[in-house]
Amino acid sequence: MMMDQQTSEPSRRSRSPFDAIRAIDYTVIFVRDMAAMRRFYEDLLGFALLRELSPNWIEYSVGANTLALARPSRTATDAPTPTGSASLQLAFKVSVTEVDQCAAELMRQGVSLLSPPTDQPFGHRTLFFRDPDGNLLEVFADI
Repeated sequence: MMMDQQTSEPSRRSRSPFDAIRAIDYTVIFVRDMAAMRRFYEDLLGFALLRELSPNWIEYSVGANTLALARPSRTATDAPTPTGSASLQLAFKVSVTEVDQCAAELMRQGVSLLSPPTDQPFGHRTLFFRDPDGNLLEVFADI
C-alpha cells in the first residue's frame, strides 16, 4: 500500500479497471495426461461435459463455473511441473453427509485419500485427494 510522505498514513487507492472483476469465470488445468485426466473428471467425478473445442481443450460445467482441461500452448516452453507435484488446489463444496459419500466413492474407485473426512477447527469437514496429474483436490462442507 502506498504511504503519504507527509503523514505516513496509507493513501487512498486509486480506482483500477480490475475493480470490475467480480468472479472467476473459468479455471484451466494444464494437463500432462489428457486421457487420464479426462477419465478422472468426466467418468469418476461425473462432471458434465460442456464442450470440447479440440483434443487439447475440454470444458466441464461445475455449478455456475467452467473447469477446462488443456494442454499448454502459450506456456508450452515453460518447464513442466515435476511429476508428483501439485500445480493447484481445487475445492468443491458439498453438504456434510456428501463429504463422506464422496470419500466412499473415491475409495471404491481406487483413488487414494490424502486425508479422510475430517472435521477441521475452522469449521469445515474436509476430504483431500489427488487427480491423475497430482493436483490437490478438496471436497468440503461447512459444519
